[in-house]
Amino acid sequence: MVFSSIPFLFVFLPVVLLAYYAGPRRLRNLVLALASLAFYVWGSGALVALLLISALANYFAGGLVARARKDGRIGLMKFGVGVSVAANVALLGYFKYANFVVAQMNALGDRFGLGEIAWESVALPIGISFYTFQAMSYAVDVYRGRVEHLKNPVNFVLFVALFPQLIVGPIVRFHEISDQILERDTGFDQFCSGVMRFCHGLVKKVVIADMVAVVANAAFALPEDRLNGLAAWLGIVAYTVQLYFDFSAYSDMAVGLGRMFGFTFPENFNRPYSAISVTDFWRRWHMTLGAWFKDYVFIPMGGSKGGPARTYFNLWTVFFICGLWHGAEWRFLVFGCYFGVVLVLERALGQRPLHAAEARFLPLRRLLTILLVMNSFVLFRAPSLTHAWYFFESMYSFPTVPYPVLLAELGSKHALFVLFLSCAVFFLPRGWVGGLSIDRGRGLGPALLRFAVVLLGTFYATVLVIGGSFSPFLYFQF
Repeated sequence: MVFSSIPFLFVFLPVVLLAYYAGPRRLRNLVLALASLAFYVWGSGALVALLLISALANYFAGGLVARARKDGRIGLMKFGVGVSVAANVALLGYFKYANFVVAQMNALGDRFGLGEIAWESVALPIGISFYTFQAMSYAVDVYRGRVEHLKNPVNFVLFVALFPQLIVGPIVRFHEISDQILERDTGFDQFCSGVMRFCHGLVKKVVIADMVAVVANAAFALPEDRLNGLAAWLGIVAYTVQLYFDFSAYSDMAVGLGRMFGFTFPENFNRPYSAISVTDFWRRWHMTLGAWFKDYVFIPMGGSKGGPARTYFNLWTVFFICGLWHGAEWRFLVFGCYFGVVLVLERALGQRPLHAAEARFLPLRRLLTILLVMNSFVLFRAPSLTHAWYFFESMYSFPTVPYPVLLAELGSKHALFVLFLSCAVFFLPRGWVGGLSIDRGRGLGPALLRFAVVLLGTFYATVLVIGGSFSPFLYFQF
């Protein structure tokens, strides 16, 4: 179920809010857990069983770790964590990567005359990359003594299946939300703040992301003989804008929904397109994924304690896994390796924050960073490495199609106008975060922005939704 859809906005969300606040406080977790499972069933049907299996496996693994910790049995604690990690990796490996592995083996078998493996494609459960990572954090956090084991399994199912961030995050590590699972504030101010944040995300998704998607999709759909440099650059700029407004919109809506039910989720974006290096970009983009990899992969591998060579290897490995996490395709592996190499080079060259004395280099560093990011997004958007290659060739060639024809092919005047306005995201000051400024700002300016978003923007977005102008979030595919 898509947040920007009629069933969610006008049926599911109002019913769940009514049931949540009308019933006894002691039953709120149960109500929200059942609603979250219903939300997942709506989009995935019987695959909800997989979600429950994951939740229960991690719950019992965490319980084993907690009992072993109480008895001082270090070996059993490690075994419990190992069971959790193995179960999650196996689950993710089978459902997300089995088709890819078999396809590669069959390609090799066909090439060397070894025959093919009989195989029926495995359906990819929605959100599996997110909920397995989230569930995996539980046993590790219990092992480290950061949290206590949850006694009530319903509470743990709620943690794993919580519908506001179940499908596309933010990825919430257990220690970040453990206290809120048991007790949380559901005051009026918190609720209103959540409504504001949700509306902001809805406008970003429906009014901006879905509109500029028309331009991006048209550019990437052009055949090789029709694609030129101007079309390619317009297409990748449009996709860069679309991806940010789409993904950050979901995060805004998830944070807002969480507040409506009393939860405070971590922020997932912090003006990533204002970054002055690729390292800085990854500290601002999909921040909860970066925090997860740092906490549960990079640091356990040794982090930066083993000398430069070991640090570079750990850093590159993390981004190789990050690419693999995004999808079982060669283009995602190249995507991860690309960022791994760039980050290692920046670290080796002593990349550092910009000091006041070097402020004159700020525009140049921002431009170089966004160009490096845009090139990576070609791999992210193109349907194959072959397509990505000829798209790159077109980006770095000269246009051969007349300019007026190009614009007519790539989208309506409305879509191009929205793209032009939304490109402001590349130029705004680094310290200004729109969502947070509207949400937390004081004075006449933020008040007018809140009015514009809640009344005017939300009304327009709702009209578009009713008119059928919505699409799934881009990160649904992961």
